[in-house]
Amino acid sequence: MTSIGLGGAGYLNRVTDDARLQATRDSYDEMAELYRDHVVEVFPTDSVDRAMIGLFADLVGRQDNAQVADVGCGPGHITDFLARLGLSVRGIDLSPTMIDLARRARPDLRFDLGSLLELDISDGALGGVLVHYSIIHTPPDRMPEAFAEFSRVLTSGGYLLVSFQTGDDTLQGWQEFDHKVVAAYRWSLEKMATFLRPAGLIEVARLRGEPSPSNRFHEGHLLARKSG
Repeated sequence: MTSIGLGGAGYLNRVTDDARLQATRDSYDEMAELYRDHVVEVFPTDSVDRAMIGLFADLVGRQDNAQVADVGCGPGHITDFLARLGLSVRGIDLSPTMIDLARRARPDLRFDLGSLLELDISDGALGGVLVHYSIIHTPPDRMPEAFAEFSRVLTSGGYLLVSFQTGDDTLQGWQEFDHKVVAAYRWSLEKMATFLRPAGLIEVARLRGEPSPSNRFHEGHLLARKSG
């Protein structure tokens, strides 16, 4: 894969050429400070989120490769959390303003501009990939591409944790919903899990949490390991 120069003009031009990515980036740029204030307030209260991230961190930390990418890191609050759990972590986000906020909050950590559909990371470089609600704006027809990209950058035996809005047992497949920033999708756990095996990923665990202060919908968490 050709490097796209994270943070440079080449990447920004590429984003500008994709109307959907541009709309997502621009919307998060506009809402960045309000979003930061919200997540910094609610994340410490979300015990389910923190427990799943803690499990992910524990599994990654048991490997020889504890390099992690927080993909769609926003203002860096979870990148910070992972670093405090002892992982070597970098944050990646589509929004330049989010990246700026993250760098200000944790200038000692690495934050780069990037898209989850095209990560500027070498094949097999990471022991873990965290995708915390950042996949919700990915169109359904591009989900296989996203999971293939997560798998590509993971080492054999590396872990992926994807978190997203879901529903109760009546939710089938996926459903578009109105998001405060830009249109988004919620997925049934069963449907989300169908993207794993074609990408060479094996399900380890899944969890559905009740709606919380950070989500009006049920929380979905899917933990997987790269085969091989």
